[in-house]
Amino acid sequence: MSQVRRFDHVGITVADLDKVMAFFVGLGFEVEGRAFLEGEFVDTVIGIPKSRSEVVTLFLPDGGTRLELSSFVRPDDQPGSPNAMSTELGLRNICFVVD
Repeated sequence: MSQVRRFDHVGITVADLDKVMAFFVGLGFEVEGRAFLEGEFVDTVIGIPKSRSEVVTLFLPDGGTRLELSSFVRPDDQPGSPNAMSTELGLRNICFVVD
């Protein structure tokens, strides 16, 4: 079995990209880049045809794992998913060491 060589980034999908980005910038993250992603490759990776997302990558000045925030432009946001509390959906907690 191969070993993990690097933990590159954590990705979080959010409804309000600017608001969440401002929160993390307030914690000391810096913006590395911002872009729109779409196309066949993205559709295949996330399993949503004809999707379009805006993505912001953030980093801490002393290095380490990056934080990727994304927000769907297409398809429209579907708040209140009946599976929102499902343990199958993944990330539920984030922990930071702060001063």
